[in-house]
Amino acid sequence: METGNSFSIKTPWCSPIKVKHGNANCRTPQGEYYKNVLGTRCDIRCQKGYELHGPQQLICQSNKRWSGKVLCKQIRCPTLSMPTNGGFKCIDGAYFNSRCEYYCSPGYQLKGDRTVTCMDNKVWSGRPASCVDMEPPRIQCPSVKEKTAEPNKLTARVFWETPEGRDTADGILTDVILKGPSPGSHFSEGDHKIQYTVYDRAENKGTCKFLVKVRVRRCGKLNAPENGYIKCTGDGDNYGATCEFSCIGGYELQGSPARVCQYNLGWSGTEPTCTPMNINVAVRTAAALLDQFYEKRRLLIISTPTAANFFYRLQLGLLQPEQCGLDLRHVTVIELVGVFPAQIGRIGVKMLPPALALQLRLLLRIPHYNFNVVVMDKHGMDKERYPFPATPAQLFALIDTFPLRKEEMKLQAETGQSCT
Repeated sequence: METGNSFSIKTPWCSPIKVKHGNANCRTPQGEYYKNVLGTRCDIRCQKGYELHGPQQLICQSNKRWSGKVLCKQIRCPTLSMPTNGGFKCIDGAYFNSRCEYYCSPGYQLKGDRTVTCMDNKVWSGRPASCVDMEPPRIQCPSVKEKTAEPNKLTARVFWETPEGRDTADGILTDVILKGPSPGSHFSEGDHKIQYTVYDRAENKGTCKFLVKVRVRRCGKLNAPENGYIKCTGDGDNYGATCEFSCIGGYELQGSPARVCQYNLGWSGTEPTCTPMNINVAVRTAAALLDQFYEKRRLLIISTPTAANFFYRLQLGLLQPEQCGLDLRHVTVIELVGVFPAQIGRIGVKMLPPALALQLRLLLRIPHYNFNVVVMDKHGMDKERYPFPATPAQLFALIDTFPLRKEEMKLQAETGQSCT
């Protein structure tokens, strides 16, 4: 009879069959009641999860022995491979119906099926699992860096600590790669994007960004006065910049000759203007007359014993069409005509008193009875004398070599002033 998972046969011929975790389905030759008589055939089947070891059928033989031995063994799947940087846990080893769950070390992600089951065909369900580093490294940039440029500067030097990357997997990283200027660089006005990048061994990329903001305090641009020039340091309106003003020939500066952009974003001093130069011919001395031209005008003094002098008339004829060139070079013409006591002087339409004209000749040691041309610079220095008429080309070539004239030519070129 059958009992539980075992099958037993009482027979005078063969010993009882016991199949643990299985059963036997027996047939006798003549349909006898006892299932272990000579010639009985028994088909062996194992329970689910077990496999048969031995023949699938046993026969009771004349020697009172069954024709073979059988055994039902629990089905077992191959041992799972341990994933790199991970592992697995099973509820019943590698036996049938056992469930195993994979896991990965911190910083790694599971690729494949997380849970597999041992099936009755000795194969694990699902795909083989592996642990891969898919998480990018972490890198933390500093916050926005803001800096204001110092006085007289259009840039600011900005420092920060180079960020360090951190990998959540094996901790192995490449060098941090910087995109943008390095710490301690001088940054111009405006916003500058700084980016750091780092890679791990799996070539995952971590990136962080921040801004360097540089501000320049500005007062607003100043304009050159009408009939004048402006020359500024720096950018022309940045904190600490200085703007200097000057006037074209024949004009005097009123107001501040220089203004500075201050921290409060205002300009120091007062707004300058250029007014026509007013020559005072009522002064008592020749020195007082010349002082009015100091650092403002160059002088071209033409002295002649008579108004009918040929050289004198020729000199005036040469200069008359070149008035623009004289104005461009800040030249004032002073004429001294005649000899004591019938001598006169004039500057344009203004007449000099005879005594002042005499003093001027004596001060500058100009001959009374000969034609003479004297060229003086803005500092009152006697630069050249001509005993005969000088051509405008000669005079202009000489004046253009003066140190102050070189700066004037630069300013005039910038503002487009010329005689063409």
